Amino acid sequence: MIRALIADDEPPARRKLRELLGREPDFEIVGEAADGVEAVAAIRESSPDVVFLDIQMPRLDGFGVIAEVGAEAMPLVVFVTAFDEHAVRAFEVEALDYLLKPFAPSRFQGLLERLRRRIDDRDPGRDPGDLDERIGRLLAAVRPQSGALRQILAEKEEGRQILLAVGEIDLIRADGNYLTFLSKGEEYRRRGTLREIEERLDPAQFVRLNRSEIVRLEVIRELQPWFHGDARVILKDGTVLTWSRRYRGKVEGVF
Repeated sequence: MIRALIADDEPPARRKLRELLGREPDFEIVGEAADGVEAVAAIRESSPDVVFLDIQMPRLDGFGVIAEVGAEAMPLVVFVTAFDEHAVRAFEVEALDYLLKPFAPSRFQGLLERLRRRIDDRDPGRDPGDLDERIGRLLAAVRPQSGALRQILAEKEEGRQILLAVGEIDLIRADGNYLTFLSKGEEYRRRGTLREIEERLDPAQFVRLNRSEIVRLEVIRELQPWFHGDARVILKDGTVLTWSRRYRGKVEGVF
């Protein structure tokens, strides 16, 4: 039995997928999600074989879902999109399955046959980096003005996830395999590395201070010279951080 998850913010679209999949004796619908945050939780909870993933969803879009779950943990993905035919060619170039809204039942049947073959032939040791690279190229093609990260999914407490507005994050601190985000006097956590998050932040808003900290420029009150080319960074709330010489040299001209 092939376990399928439907993630789409439009009830009619979910209903149509549910109806079409319900006709297939070898498919089982294990859950539905109405936005990206729900999709992340459902993927982690139900471990589907395939997810029908709408790209344009509230709170977290389809690409954000993949980034949050991680390519290594993602099931097979069928992108459900309303992009025009020109943009859809990018899906075909990257050999990623997609459904263009509104889709015909004949197109759906052809896609299911490909899914069955891919699931039968799936290599348990597949390289998640391949999906990462293809998603990256696809994103550049269909969303060239995507810009920097605007929201991030994090935990306030275990089991309670929220979307943080990146522009409201004051400080990001690495702690082993986790990141701590300080925002409006509150702390939030999620798995990840500082390098991964740094690559997705707007360099005009954030600066890497040292091996374990990134700060939003607007919350810096004062800079003071320190020893050996380092600098002391004093935030508006009085927090004192160290900006190492190594990282200062990478962003000359920020101040």
